[in-house]
Amino acid sequence: MSTIAAALRQAMRIDGVRGVAVVDYFSRMTLGALGDPDGLDLDQAACGDTDVVRAKLSAMELIGYAPTRLKDILITLDTEYHLIRPLLRRAHEGLFLYLVLDRSSAELEAVRKELRRIEDLL
Repeated sequence: MSTIAAALRQAMRIDGVRGVAVVDYFSRMTLGALGDPDGLDLDQAACGDTDVVRAKLSAMELIGYAPTRLKDILITLDTEYHLIRPLLRRAHEGLFLYLVLDRSSAELEAVRKELRRIEDLL
């Protein structure tokens, strides 16, 4: 089993996760995805979020912040959270984890803690 597949499976075990993807924001390619959030094409959403990651990293550069300060980007919808976690260590440059979470059951701090562990798998 590849490290990406193992990381995706681990992420799907987190309470409230409805879908997860590993995405390369340079190429806009989804390297792997699991889950089937209702009414959402996970690959298409992950591809679109490459623009969000690029914009935030560009804004941080403009104000003189190091990209390593960025831990995650949270998008809050009516029934979901979309959590983007750039993997900014040298070995992972250009990748991010994208999670679709059920807002009623996901505990954000627990999700963030588990994502730090998952990042080590990659």
